[in-house]
Amino acid sequence: MPEIDALVESAIAAHKLPGAVVAVGHADGLVFLKAYGQRALVPAPEPMSVDTIFDLASLTKPVVTATLLMRLVERGEVKLDAPAADYLPQLRGAQQQRIRVADLLLHESGLPAEDPLSDYEHGKEAALAKIGALRLKSAPGQRFAYSDLGYILLGALIERVSGNALNELASRELFEPLGMRDTRFVPPESWRARIAPTEVPDAVRNRIDPRAATEAVIRGDVHDPRALCLGGVAGNAGAFSTAQDLARYARMLLSGGALEGARVLHTQTVATMIEPHFVGEVTRSYGWDERSDYSGLRGHQLSHRAFGHGGYTGTSLWIDPEQDLFVILLSNRVHPDGKGHVIQLGGAIADAAALKHARRPYPASCKAFEGTVQSGIDVLRKDAFASLVDKRIGLLCNAASRARDGARSADVLAAAGNLKLVELFAPEHGQDNQLEGTVDDSTDAATGLPVYSLYGKTRHPTAQMLQSVDAVLFDLQDVGTRYFTYLSSLRQLLEAAAKSGTEVVVLDRPNPLGADRVDGPMLDPDTESFVNYHPLPVMHGMTAGEVALLLNDERHIGAHLTVVPMQNYRRELRFEQTGLHWWGPSPNLRSAQAALLYPATGLLESTNLSVGRGTPEPFSIVGAPWLDGEQLANALSARGLLGVRFMPVDFTPTADRYAGTLCHGVRVELTNADTLAPVRTGLTIARAIEACAPSEFAAHSLGEMLGNAATLHALLAGASVPDLERLWERDLQRFETRRARHLLYPSCAAEPTETVRAP
Repeated sequence: MPEIDALVESAIAAHKLPGAVVAVGHADGLVFLKAYGQRALVPAPEPMSVDTIFDLASLTKPVVTATLLMRLVERGEVKLDAPAADYLPQLRGAQQQRIRVADLLLHESGLPAEDPLSDYEHGKEAALAKIGALRLKSAPGQRFAYSDLGYILLGALIERVSGNALNELASRELFEPLGMRDTRFVPPESWRARIAPTEVPDAVRNRIDPRAATEAVIRGDVHDPRALCLGGVAGNAGAFSTAQDLARYARMLLSGGALEGARVLHTQTVATMIEPHFVGEVTRSYGWDERSDYSGLRGHQLSHRAFGHGGYTGTSLWIDPEQDLFVILLSNRVHPDGKGHVIQLGGAIADAAALKHARRPYPASCKAFEGTVQSGIDVLRKDAFASLVDKRIGLLCNAASRARDGARSADVLAAAGNLKLVELFAPEHGQDNQLEGTVDDSTDAATGLPVYSLYGKTRHPTAQMLQSVDAVLFDLQDVGTRYFTYLSSLRQLLEAAAKSGTEVVVLDRPNPLGADRVDGPMLDPDTESFVNYHPLPVMHGMTAGEVALLLNDERHIGAHLTVVPMQNYRRELRFEQTGLHWWGPSPNLRSAQAALLYPATGLLESTNLSVGRGTPEPFSIVGAPWLDGEQLANALSARGLLGVRFMPVDFTPTADRYAGTLCHGVRVELTNADTLAPVRTGLTIARAIEACAPSEFAAHSLGEMLGNAATLHALLAGASVPDLERLWERDLQRFETRRARHLLYPSCAAEPTETVRAP
């Protein structure tokens, strides 16, 4: 990776660090590992090597302390919401007894960051007692304030509950199972030659005699003074490790808690550990940083799901489950004079790694489910329509509403002998998926049933339409993007059915983008419309059934709602992996690949651009009569977007904007669905067009699809795409917490004990 080479070598030349080891990888292994510069500068230069052992400093907090604590939580020996005083008798004051275990993990205990080193002169128990008696700087749970003392207490809590010394427990339950052979507290003398020295004390640094520096340089002893006073073993610092060993730990988390057959944490425990928690403008998870004043090392290209931590000595580990990526920077930036600086370097390395190596995680366990998915109509038919026996049924459907064998859902239900299909409803584009504009009522040719339009004179079922049915089935293929109207029709159906007492049954179908992908700005509540129907991000990462549950709950609709879940569906599956045939749900989404590009190019549709309607390639081409296609293609190619490439193209639409007019632009070719970031791609295209044709491009019109005033304002003010993404990152984390309550399907890597929640 020449980009990383240049970054590190430039920082070394600027004396920001003597040397470093950088590692980049995925759940299935390392893709980059390299040593740079010098391991030591005084008393004599030593070259850095990839097996150099580093003082991890505060990386000890998440990697060791938080991980071991989550193991105790998993076994039921510790409760996160319990008062820490239940496990730590040192917390005796009224304020201190209100501190929860979770508050210590999240740095919300109110404890100060540090205490006098003199408090450690009389041993560990006396030091813990003094910490436990300290006056709190704020009430527990009210404010984020980074505290080494909180993690010193957590280390003591782990020892008390487990009955083992922290270093011994870490070796037995973490380092050894994961094959982290060069990781431990208090490294032995035999490791000394490979350990990167840290600071040289001032008294020695100012001497000329190099032999004195040899004796005084900190090498093999923990740099943190409190951890040193505690014998080198503490919850806040003290672990030493290599880049290869940290990579094994990161791979374990990306793999859901296990590595090469060794399980350290259950999958659900990992999910709990990395779930975001919000205090003011700070986002933390249990042991990890996500967004705070300490997260400069994460850069701009990691997703909103990324979590990580840094260490004072110059260490950093960031993990991005959304992009199946980890980035490790290990340095001894404090050597020899304590003046080094690596925050800017670490962020730049993370960006370079993400731009080249980000990918969507796709567990090998997904293979077991490929080609086996049964949609809701298939499940209903297999169960002989048992839940609908003797009911009068309405069906909201279109030409893409089909069973796995290609039979129309309307025909499947009409042929059932134990229920009565009495009427059909049509969404936008009508029963045949071919109409643009308003849709009239009609009659279904095959069944002879009336078809009531929900995109004509009315957009919600009327009381008269519902009076002759006991239940209305919803069986439409959604495309996973907020500004697609079928789930807006679902909302209208739920609201009307709640008033009439009619049951709504959602026959679930896959999210073609993958039901594990959440991205884009949240819809501002005051901008709701039929197109943008609820505060959701552009990519909501849910199936239609899951969105129905969320709408019914969050809008307090109160409909009698049932979801018929798919069988064998897993969140990571893209549509082509389900084994289901793609029947275009609308005239211009003619392939699953077009659906993948829709969150990107569909963002641009409210501007004065053509996105290919009226051509053979809708949503795969973008242009206008006033654009220079070759200039735009070159500008976009230089942006380094993953998963797509851009080719200049001329085209003349036969319909929609610029019908009959020659347009110039780019063809957006999908090269890798795993690495495609659709919203980032759409905004990058907008940015490039604005640069190429600033006077012609109506960028202000992007607000109609974005639905987010802050994002539009920043975009018009010239903010970069990474800056735009940071604006909605916190909203996405909050949304994922909302979303989690309504998810019906597990991931491919789910524990065997996990089950799909039935409606």
